[in-house]
Amino acid sequence: MKITLLLVAIMLSSFLGFGQISIKGRVLDKNDGQGLPGVNIVIKGTSQGTVSDIEGGYSLEAVAESAVLVISYVGYVTQEVTVSGKTNYSIELVSDVKSLEEVVVIGYGTSTVKELTGAISRVSGKDIEARNPVRLDQALQGQTAGVQISTASGSPGGSSNIRIRGLGSNGNNNPLILVDGIIYSVEGLNALNPSDIESVNVLKDASASIYGVLAGNGVIVVTTKQGKKGGKPSIEFSGYVGLQETTKKLDLLNARQYAVLKNEMFGSAGQVVPFLNPDLGNGTDWQDAVFQRAPMQNYNLNLTGGTDKSSYSIGGSYLSQKGIVGGDKASFERYNVRINFSTDLTSKIKLQSILLFTNEFRATLPEYRNVFSNDGQPGIGSVLYNTINASPAASIRQPDGSFTKLNEFLDVINPLAQIENTYNWSKANKFVGKEEVSYNINSNFDLTGRFGYDYSNFPSKTFSPIVDYGLNKPQNATFSSVQQTEQTSFSYNVDFYLNYNRTFNELHKVKGTAGFVRSQNYYKGLFTTGFDIPNNSWEFADISLANLTGLKNGGVGSGEVQSRLQSVFIRGEYAYKEKYLFSALARRDVSSKFGRDNISGYFPAVSAAWVASSESFFKIDFIQFMKVRASFGVAGSDRIGEFRYRAFLGGEGVYPFGDQLINGVAIGRAGNSSLRWEKNIQTNIGIDLTTLKGKLDVSIDYFTKKTSDLLFEPETSALLGTYGAGGAPPIINGGDVKNTGIELQLNYTNQVTSDFSYNVNFNATKIKNEVTQTPVGVDFISYGSFGIGGERATRFQRGLPIGAFYGFKTEGVYQTSQEVTERGVNQQNASRGDLRYVDQDGNKTINFGDNSDKVLLGSAIPDVILGLNTGAKYKGIDFSVSFYSSIGNSILRNFERQAPLANMLAYRIGRWTGEGSTNENPRLTNGESRNNVYSDYFVEDASYLRIRNIQLGYLLPASLINKIGAKKLRFYIAVNNLATFTKYRGFDPDFNSGDALLGGVDFGAYPQARTYMVGFNLNF
Repeated sequence: MKITLLLVAIMLSSFLGFGQISIKGRVLDKNDGQGLPGVNIVIKGTSQGTVSDIEGGYSLEAVAESAVLVISYVGYVTQEVTVSGKTNYSIELVSDVKSLEEVVVIGYGTSTVKELTGAISRVSGKDIEARNPVRLDQALQGQTAGVQISTASGSPGGSSNIRIRGLGSNGNNNPLILVDGIIYSVEGLNALNPSDIESVNVLKDASASIYGVLAGNGVIVVTTKQGKKGGKPSIEFSGYVGLQETTKKLDLLNARQYAVLKNEMFGSAGQVVPFLNPDLGNGTDWQDAVFQRAPMQNYNLNLTGGTDKSSYSIGGSYLSQKGIVGGDKASFERYNVRINFSTDLTSKIKLQSILLFTNEFRATLPEYRNVFSNDGQPGIGSVLYNTINASPAASIRQPDGSFTKLNEFLDVINPLAQIENTYNWSKANKFVGKEEVSYNINSNFDLTGRFGYDYSNFPSKTFSPIVDYGLNKPQNATFSSVQQTEQTSFSYNVDFYLNYNRTFNELHKVKGTAGFVRSQNYYKGLFTTGFDIPNNSWEFADISLANLTGLKNGGVGSGEVQSRLQSVFIRGEYAYKEKYLFSALARRDVSSKFGRDNISGYFPAVSAAWVASSESFFKIDFIQFMKVRASFGVAGSDRIGEFRYRAFLGGEGVYPFGDQLINGVAIGRAGNSSLRWEKNIQTNIGIDLTTLKGKLDVSIDYFTKKTSDLLFEPETSALLGTYGAGGAPPIINGGDVKNTGIELQLNYTNQVTSDFSYNVNFNATKIKNEVTQTPVGVDFISYGSFGIGGERATRFQRGLPIGAFYGFKTEGVYQTSQEVTERGVNQQNASRGDLRYVDQDGNKTINFGDNSDKVLLGSAIPDVILGLNTGAKYKGIDFSVSFYSSIGNSILRNFERQAPLANMLAYRIGRWTGEGSTNENPRLTNGESRNNVYSDYFVEDASYLRIRNIQLGYLLPASLINKIGAKKLRFYIAVNNLATFTKYRGFDPDFNSGDALLGGVDFGAYPQARTYMVGFNLNF
């Protein structure tokens, strides 16, 4: 019996082992024959597999003789090998340069990465969505070289500044933004849901010239998600909830410190001290009272699919965001619906239809007071400005519950009262879309016609109640008022273009594009103001209930304007053996913004590239791809108001008729019939490399960009007659600006094992900005003001960056009276403990009354910007972190009120108190001194490093989620703006107002929030 069982066991084991063998071998790089470590070798249809060792060797046990091996490795083409009885299999993998075949939108056509002759960067929709941004531009920060994103306002719904290769103008520097061929403004990006983005292509050099006058500041081409023909219906549902908080609170004096220092200030001037008992404790922390934690939430639903002839993508989203200052008084809400539908009408005619509807609501607080000082610059009065300068010795409310009035100040008011009495909202209803028909004439020609449109309606309302903030406050209101506006804009563009594509003898590839564009913008606005609102209440704040008779200082106004642009363009591309690539284009624009003599603008461009790695003599084994590029192109700008070449009768005039004065009209804005296009000339030299066996992609670019004939408003003599109410100087051409820079882009991906992979994206941009010419007869143009109505802060001057800070330079603090007298430099009102100013002109006198001792103090334009984005995956776990850094930019700390009883930053505790106490901070005094003169003491290095986003996610196993009919379910936690490392004393070193000449002047801007998020991605 035992023998029988033994025989059966032997036979069974032989049967089970029949057809199974052990195999081994090596995986090699076909190009150089070197072994590849970490290659995945898996038996197809099973989880059985292994990974090659450091020499490329591998072995597998119990492999069926009919099995198929799947060999995969990042950067190489995946192979399948059928086991055919042998026991040793050496496998050669071929480098996979499929990334070079990625399609890039280049304007009225497409190309591949390999064929590009220009400097174009691409960001995928997955990279954007992973950062959970509210707006697209927020996600682009640090993603690609040559693109700088800074924050104009961190308030909910606030916009950003997008700069491609530096500031090229003293006016509007925003790039052209095209979403599926439709023009968007930077502000209009609020309407776009970042989760709907498929890809973003940034045209940085001559390749942008195909858009002519629109492309002077670069072009961003956005493509939204589409369905796939024949694809089964797929549902994507994602969302997150978040909690926001401020990233920073300023280190201000508490009540006791405040009282001690203020007593010292008054006492040093021989004045009565304000606090007999300075022991006031901590007092009021106004920042704690103003800042709050605020919720936000976002949900996205997208349905994609298709038939044999059609594809569709239908999406909707909802976003709600409250403010970390003001809560509901500074909030943003967005509803968004998008339809993207494509179909084959016939075998040759295709139709694409896109429609986006967005409803937005935004409430805002003052970020600086919406009034202008005598020099035409914005005044100061943001909520945070008042928060910083309010006395910590004052309470928020009085015993009767009313807000405390800060009577010790002229212009600083109780910020909590300011928030409560602010009622300011705006809405937006947008319909944006296009209808595009393409006709395949034959195998070589395609004709496309496109109609794009953007209809927007913007109602808004501002209510100002009767309010008393304190004695003689300019913010006080003795009567209530409501301002309501109804603005409508409609723009459309009609494009027709013909594309030609043919390859001759498999050697010569020729592509061509020719087209015609006509666009028109129409705007209409109605503005009304009413007074004496019933019950002085927001509830009744409507123009229908207001007093419209005997208007105090308002009334009804309206405006209507149109502009038109008509263009023709042509582009030709040629490639020989896919090694020698050439491209040339030209565009002619006709704009209604210029007079008859300069109505047309011409914008040519040429570029070429050489794919050196395709040459037979190219024997550099560690480089799989190498391309050298060069380009030259001209673009332009017409970013001015309509019909500025003509004079307007928009001013107020008073004329004597007999013995009476009659009110009439006068010249408003003076005209300039010679006004012409702003012109931008750019050259670029670049190199693209793929190395480390396809794992590393490198791009390096050197560029120069010169803008001439800048469009701006000069200072003019009052004799011109445009300085009355409603008057303005003419727009003129004058001044040149040059940007020179280097860009570096690195992308590294490595699949270490079948379970673990990681990627690193690094980019760096170095730019030098310089004004190379000022208008004829003008040495410099000054702008902005330090403090309230103080010295001009910035300049447009030859040899300096645009908007450079220009003022007095300091060199420490006078320590003794002897030092003041023996220094040999006359500094008016100087005393020991005061700042020492540098005598720049060598005349032994500090000239506070002119510019002879003023120098460059810094610039809001950074010297270098850096981005680092890394990610890793292990089985179902993924982790990513992104960093952004700006180096060399400066900010003018203009939120400190230089008033006797204004609060101060705590660094002033380290003031000069006697010889040797400090050589950095001057004494505190209410007496005469020059310590508050605009100087480098108030201009700070605002360089910073920010952890922009950090995220940890987990993808549930398919075996688990398949039970609920899902294809994918991922949960994640994330933090945006986790930490910022900077020496800047203000709230946010990323701030920039967006004004080229006033960008780095911080009036107390609303900072970006830190946001903690929990979210999910669910696919069916």
